[in-house]
Amino acid sequence: MSEIPVTARRALEAYGGESFWRQARSIRAIVSASGLAFVLKGQRPFHGISVECDVREPLASLTPVDAAGSSGVLRGGDAFLENPRGREIGRRENARTHFPYGRRLFWWDSLDQTYFAGYALWNYLVFPALLLREDIRWEDSGPNCLIATFPGHIPTHSPVQDFLFDPSSGLLRQHNYTAEVMGAWARAANVIVEHGTWNGIPYPSHRRVTPRKKDGSPSGGPVLIDLIIHDWEVNPARLP
Repeated sequence: MSEIPVTARRALEAYGGESFWRQARSIRAIVSASGLAFVLKGQRPFHGISVECDVREPLASLTPVDAAGSSGVLRGGDAFLENPRGREIGRRENARTHFPYGRRLFWWDSLDQTYFAGYALWNYLVFPALLLREDIRWEDSGPNCLIATFPGHIPTHSPVQDFLFDPSSGLLRQHNYTAEVMGAWARAANVIVEHGTWNGIPYPSHRRVTPRKKDGSPSGGPVLIDLIIHDWEVNPARLP
């Protein structure tokens, strides 16, 4: 087992401890999201959708993901749509290979939205557990800063990402990346505006994503995504 960097250990402790996250199996949350990113791709904002994520593997379910009431499911690099009765009505294998080309530069369909929102929410909601993954290379990159290098089999924003932590609490303060499915221009600063708590465990409850300046700081706008986690809970049983 590789050594966990000092900053990562401090963050794990702030978010409930290494033992807690090694035992965690799934997360359920109620999520709302809006912002310019939805407008640019012709998608409706999320208003109180139900999200379930497997902690150990890239598996997420979002209900509803579109106006038809479909559930969007991310399994690894594949995206699926299910109708309200649970029947599969669409799939897109290796969804990443379709971005950001052609009509996706201008509008997304429900499978595109499922892939993007599915992997983004999976990364955000299970974040503390990502610190324990040996297939992600975590390195201290400065005081209270980590740089993460992701392998190709994990769906995420970009291969290299920066995580900045509060020096007092150890909690995540800012997450920098390039949202490559949007385009190389989408250099983002994902700022944690507020934390909530569940059974004494803190979690990022409000994130605001804006373009990122050259020095790594967030710009004043526009707001690409405003994400609110209304409820968040960790469950011991793995999702089916």
